[in-house]
Amino acid sequence: MAKISSSENRKMTSIFERYLTLWVLLCIVGGVILGKLAPNIAKTLDGMSIFVNDAPVVSIPIAICLFFMMFPIMVKIDFSEVIKAGKSGKPVYLTLFVNWAIKPFTMYGIAILFLGYLLNSFIGESAMDLVKMPFGLDLPVGSKHGAGTVVLSDGLKMLEVPLWRSYLAGCILLGIAPCTAMVLVWGYLARGNDGLTLVMVAINSLTMLVLYGVLGGFLLGVGRLPVPWQALLLSIGIYVALPLIAGYISRKYLIEIKGETWFREKFLKFLTPITIIALLTTLVLLFSFKGEVILNNPLTIIWIAIPLFIQTVLVFAIGYGLAKLLRLSYDKAAPAAMIGASNHFEVAIATSTMLFGLSSGAALATVVGVLIEVPLMLILVKFCLRTKHFFP
Repeated sequence: MAKISSSENRKMTSIFERYLTLWVLLCIVGGVILGKLAPNIAKTLDGMSIFVNDAPVVSIPIAICLFFMMFPIMVKIDFSEVIKAGKSGKPVYLTLFVNWAIKPFTMYGIAILFLGYLLNSFIGESAMDLVKMPFGLDLPVGSKHGAGTVVLSDGLKMLEVPLWRSYLAGCILLGIAPCTAMVLVWGYLARGNDGLTLVMVAINSLTMLVLYGVLGGFLLGVGRLPVPWQALLLSIGIYVALPLIAGYISRKYLIEIKGETWFREKFLKFLTPITIIALLTTLVLLFSFKGEVILNNPLTIIWIAIPLFIQTVLVFAIGYGLAKLLRLSYDKAAPAAMIGASNHFEVAIATSTMLFGLSSGAALATVVGVLIEVPLMLILVKFCLRTKHFFP
């Protein structure tokens, strides 16, 4: 990335990043068509799972896709920069406060209000969804667990829960996942401090190892949804810790062997489209399962998008406003607000598919997060650029 200057016109150079919303829309169409023409393909792929007690726990194809979504992000981060966080001071503390003390709870409250009450009649008050049984739980058919009932589906025990609660679960998983990927792009376009953004990304990646499972389990439990603690911990290990460790080791040894110039100019350029390709592949599979739901109720995506839209704008406003009160300079205020407003949808998608299943409403809700985030964050970038004069 070039140096920051007041006259610089920063743009996204990758065609994958510039038109991500378009690619997501095409994946929706492609997934729905795939689901209609070849309904067994996605089911067959999702059936390639690691089973525990006759229950599918980890879908191998999805795990591979999601690893390649996360690894290119993690390998870019120099975790030695975390030691500079103390010098950064207020912007780092602001980011941690907004991401972990405010954002998860505003997401829960907004999602409950809209999905559970204001939009519930549009979603369908009696509409139900089938989600995975919590890992390690073996209850007889007909038993109650949280807001769900144990039923038998295709020979497997599943939980039947109200559809809106399944969407709520996806929103929760988005709300507790601060962005550590696309925020690098948003901060760059807003002419923020790139070095500070990388430090905050590294800190949030490490913090997620501890707080993602704790807050996720707590809020899912409050929402009367299954709390699969073992699967939560397993998802953190597979989708955060594993790519984080692989990225750290790969970065260290590639720089030692090939040098930092080769690493940045060759290796990272090769990896850039891999995250997006893996994401889009996963989305096709997700929508091949949810095609019938979307065709039967085409406004489903809008009902899910409304609370996600409000949450994003609210959290951005809180972060940006607090940055103003703390008298941060603009190049620190912009990325501090951006990292709270945007979501780590890669981890949210991964966790929702592991906890609730590829065909669940929770997985669909996390995908809607991808759909609205790109255009909305680009609008917020423009808002930042037009309000630079608010800051010293």
